Amino acid sequence: MLSYNKSLKQISRNLRRNVTDAEMLLWSKLRVKQLKGFQFYRQKIIGNYIADFYCPKSKLVIEVDGGQHYSAGGKGKDKKRDDYMTRAGITVLRFSDREVLGQINAVLEKIWSRL
Repeated sequence: MLSYNKSLKQISRNLRRNVTDAEMLLWSKLRVKQLKGFQFYRQKIIGNYIADFYCPKSKLVIEVDGGQHYSAGGKGKDKKRDDYMTRAGITVLRFSDREVLGQINAVLEKIWSRL
């Protein structure tokens, strides 16, 4: 079982309530084991981070990135987070909001191939 920072529980709950359009669309395709029968969790706490989506069976994190992720500071934070996930044996797939909203089938194919 992965360790997690319990102080992030309320933030995780708030993120689940305040979902972006792109996250909502992707969640509608991942929930209730629709993809190869794999269970995904939304806004899952892993260590000191909150992953947008996590599949424990395949050790896969999926991140849906908005504009803030493309700034210099955002890229640095994402690199640090991805490095942590990699050390924990977790693969990270990142997609932009635009990819999810405009090319959902291509996004799902990339996820499918990693499961």
